[in-house]
Amino acid sequence: MSRPTEDVHVFTFRATDADLEELRARLAAARLPEPETVHPAPPGPRRWSQGVPLADLIDLVAYWRTEYDWRSFEARLDEIGQFRTVIDGLGIHFLHRRSPRADATPLILTHGWPGSVAEFVDVVDDLADPKDPDAPAFHVVAPSLPGFGHSDKPATTGWGTEKIAAAWVELMGRLGYDRFVAHGGDWGGNITTILGGRFPDHVLGIHSTFAEVPSGSSTDELSPADRAVAEEARHFWLHRAAYAKQQATRPQTIGYALVDSPVGLLAWLLDKFAEWSDTEDSPFETISKDRVLDDVTLYWLTRTGASAARIYYESHNSLDPDLRVDVPSALTMYPRDTEKCPRPWAEKRHRRLVRWRTPETGGHFPSLENPAFFVEDLREGLAAVLAAHR
Repeated sequence: MSRPTEDVHVFTFRATDADLEELRARLAAARLPEPETVHPAPPGPRRWSQGVPLADLIDLVAYWRTEYDWRSFEARLDEIGQFRTVIDGLGIHFLHRRSPRADATPLILTHGWPGSVAEFVDVVDDLADPKDPDAPAFHVVAPSLPGFGHSDKPATTGWGTEKIAAAWVELMGRLGYDRFVAHGGDWGGNITTILGGRFPDHVLGIHSTFAEVPSGSSTDELSPADRAVAEEARHFWLHRAAYAKQQATRPQTIGYALVDSPVGLLAWLLDKFAEWSDTEDSPFETISKDRVLDDVTLYWLTRTGASAARIYYESHNSLDPDLRVDVPSALTMYPRDTEKCPRPWAEKRHRRLVRWRTPETGGHFPSLENPAFFVEDLREGLAAVLAAHR
């Protein structure tokens, strides 16, 4: 096991009262457009067919301005444990919760977009110190992607998912974790796939809610049910992925709005929390307003709307189609996620698929939508991964 280094430092952040007052003032002075021209009666997803409905946004802006408590989120991050280190010239922020259990396994959790480390604050404790002594325990590390949250913003190109995965191996080594397991969804799933494929000497195995189609895949080899899953993914990229094309081609342009307008930032991120969660009308059916606003406020205070968008510019469609993962893998495909992969295609890349799960409910943000189920699924998946080594 690698030795911990002195290059890791405790980190704390306190937004100034002036910054929070400015945020409230901007929210109070926001210029809003007229309502959308589709007006189905709630509840129902068609209300969102042109984007975030005006009435919903007005209500959430009022809550953000008058009731939301950023300080409680700051305190929660400190309670978990925040740190920073510099890797390849870039400051990397991460949460680190060591388990009290002697048999704990190191685990790195990687978020995606429009997420942040806020995705994991409700699951870290249960993963590190489960109440059931027979449940597996983990030393949990949750880094902020470059350009996200309190990690530095890259000043040059090059920080794509391949480089990030290599940085995560370096980060875990600095913490004394030479061998570890990994989990991720969205961009975090892409990075977790690379970790398993490129770094088998360090990665014991992976769990992911993401599986990208490898090269040489044809729908002719699929069952009708799997073909329907593949068609859902194709439909998503053809009809629901304008945000990705914008951020992959012109992140700087959208970035001005995301850094200058808190309401613009809120709408841009909220749209995805709504569309990608397993709900019928509003993301707040399953995700708390406070967790969404923790995430959005973190983007706002760190001015990372543009820098976070650049991960699409760096890495969109860049996962090596020929990359194969030979370490044990556990995959969970939630029914309302954006891009599900049929199992036969997933097995082409993940050659030691030790667990495959398709829950009846759940969307793109499982750790926020149903934290208890997420923890149970992750434990069981990683238990299968670790058992494959015995």
